[in-house]
Amino acid sequence: MVCAALIVLVGVTGWFERAMARIPQTLGAAMLAGVLLRFGMDAFRSLEGEFVLVATMALVYLVARRFWSRYAIPLVLLVGLAVVAAQGHLRLDELHVALARPVFVMPELSLAAIASVALPLFIVTMASQNVPGVAVIRAAGYEPPISPLITWSGVSALVLAPFGAFAINLAAIVAAIGMGKDAHDDPSKRYVSGVSFGAFFILFGLFGATVASVFSMFPKEMVFALAGLALIGTIGSGLAAAVGDESRREPALITFLVTASGLQLLGIGAAFWGIVVGLIASVILHAPLREPA
Repeated sequence: MVCAALIVLVGVTGWFERAMARIPQTLGAAMLAGVLLRFGMDAFRSLEGEFVLVATMALVYLVARRFWSRYAIPLVLLVGLAVVAAQGHLRLDELHVALARPVFVMPELSLAAIASVALPLFIVTMASQNVPGVAVIRAAGYEPPISPLITWSGVSALVLAPFGAFAINLAAIVAAIGMGKDAHDDPSKRYVSGVSFGAFFILFGLFGATVASVFSMFPKEMVFALAGLALIGTIGSGLAAAVGDESRREPALITFLVTASGLQLLGIGAAFWGIVVGLIASVILHAPLREPA
């Protein structure tokens, strides 16, 4: 709850939005591509463990992209399920249907918890989640009011924290999928994907334990392949936007490489450090030099 209150504070004051306004869109796009790169790599690395399954899914993806582009990923999922079932690897005994119920936990004030949990959680949420989230939104060409977004995410977390839903934030990977061209050719109509995400999240929340057991039914290689293939277009769009401006290409590439490296410093993920290093590189390479007197 303390973490959520701090998120509300930086949202209401506009501090976070002013800081984000200083990040070039090329760095945001490079960071997005770096975050998603490992998903794409994991898809093809999965060939080592399940060659027939992953190769079949990849082939179906390419054919579907050629003829039924919008339905490529659902078709890949169906074919993946069919191959797993044919191989006898579908673990139906792992499926357990159960309805989740919210449980209220009375908050107890603890200065030790504030220092050791709340403050680090706030820093990690803002640096590793909300910064990439805003960067992804802007890289997709949208300019929403950032302060209200951050404020309402904090308010939501404040209300739901006693039920275990803490640190609600802007989801960079989900946003990247929902704001891409595959969601809709018309950018003004891609909001439907966001509404759909919300409906499915509610459904998955109600059957949280069941959803977890569904994923345990499949080989992990199938999950990796499906996720990686779904994100190929978004990775390509991010890279194209990052390196499109030749004059700003080097800072963007540095951001991409640092983010893709998976660097962890001070408990904060690579996405944040990619932006930081990219900004430093941008200042050093492109800051105007003072002319001699």
